[in-house]
Amino acid sequence: MTASTPSRSFLAPLIHLSNNWLSLIGVVIVTSATVSWLFLLPTTLKGQVNHPYVGILVYLLLPAIFALGLILIPLGMLWQRRRENRKALYPQSFPPLSWANPDFRRLAMFVLITTLANFIIGSQFAYGAVNYMDSVQFCGATCHVVMQPEYAAYQNSPHSRVECAACHIGPGASWFVKSKLSGTGQLFAVMFNTYPRPVPSPVQNLRPARETCEVCHWPQRMSTDPVRVVPHYAEDAANTATKTVLLLKVGGRNRAASIHGMHVGEGVSIRYAPSDESRQTIPWVEYTSADGKKTAYSADPKSPGPGNLPIREMDCIDCHNRPSHAFELPDRALDQALAAGSISPSLPFVKKEGLALLKKPYASQEEAALQIPAALTAFYQKSSPDTLQKDRALIDNAGKTLVAIYQRNVFPAMKVNWGTHPNNIGHTDFPGCFRCHDNSHTSVQKTTISQDCNSCHNVLAVEEANPKILTDLGIAGAAQ
Repeated sequence: MTASTPSRSFLAPLIHLSNNWLSLIGVVIVTSATVSWLFLLPTTLKGQVNHPYVGILVYLLLPAIFALGLILIPLGMLWQRRRENRKALYPQSFPPLSWANPDFRRLAMFVLITTLANFIIGSQFAYGAVNYMDSVQFCGATCHVVMQPEYAAYQNSPHSRVECAACHIGPGASWFVKSKLSGTGQLFAVMFNTYPRPVPSPVQNLRPARETCEVCHWPQRMSTDPVRVVPHYAEDAANTATKTVLLLKVGGRNRAASIHGMHVGEGVSIRYAPSDESRQTIPWVEYTSADGKKTAYSADPKSPGPGNLPIREMDCIDCHNRPSHAFELPDRALDQALAAGSISPSLPFVKKEGLALLKKPYASQEEAALQIPAALTAFYQKSSPDTLQKDRALIDNAGKTLVAIYQRNVFPAMKVNWGTHPNNIGHTDFPGCFRCHDNSHTSVQKTTISQDCNSCHNVLAVEEANPKILTDLGIAGAAQ
């Protein structure tokens, strides 16, 4: 029996060694994963997988199984070789391999076809996995308990149609790699149930906001000053409605006397030193004006510098710290629901009772969903049976709305309660602007960071029932 040529001699032992149970299991696993992939192919061809658990199967579990099978095949061959060497069973020669040999020809075609198929399947898996891990479904719904608060807030945000990766990663390969390395640690934290509750805020080592926010929000654009109408309802029987009207001096980067002009205008730079991880206490600020003049302000006259505190350069996210994941406070959320008509203001004491029910502690969202509507119905049954009989549909709808408010703001499993995550826009619900604009931050020149209300907005009406300015503007019924 003639020997095989050297260029083809390696195939004969490979064929021989692959005939073992471990390699055959690998072949079965690869085949099974391939068949499963073919079965799910119509789903993947749609371009997206809407259900998070189907996505895990298609883009994470099947590739892992497929790779395991490919690994077992050579491991089995190595094990077989060592086993035969120990027992002196390894053949000294093998049948010749040439293209004239039909068995070899069939084997070569099989290997070629399966290798090509494996390459295509593996490439599709890898590409699909990358895209799936950047999808909203993966970020928000896969780790359901962990990300439930952020996902619920995101779905009710102005950025609810913007992909998570567009803000959290942005363009470019370097931040993509950093995000995946960070995500690996987060995945292990979820697997071993070691993740923090609640998720810490702000996110550390986040990409500079100007590299992501300004992709859409053009900073040089001149913005007009918008009118904001803030509704409020009293906790009396009539749920008395009032409105506060503000003219916000938003401006643009090229307009110095405006919010954005003063903070992110051309040539303007702000550095600050927070004393807490949440950046809610800021004892030191350094302001560089457009002409290059630097002024340092300190809340403690005895400590004019930042000391050992970390220094951060201010960007968009320091004020707009919850652009897609903002949570409401119960009073504010109820005012918005009453203004929108989701809860009827005609129901006596609905603001007061609704507020009490929202602030009551519940063990879970499911418990709140059962107890809130029942408690609201019981309140009217006891205090105003006529209202219950006449407006039962309005009361039922109010109960459902209260549950919806609770379920998008309070998550007991993640220890997220009212006010857990401060929102730094404004200064009525949280310190926000007043972290720096408190008239207490003083420079060595004895100047202070102003707290003048008119610097950022003009107050056109304060809790008026029917502000004349809204009638003059033709927006008497407006509420924002």
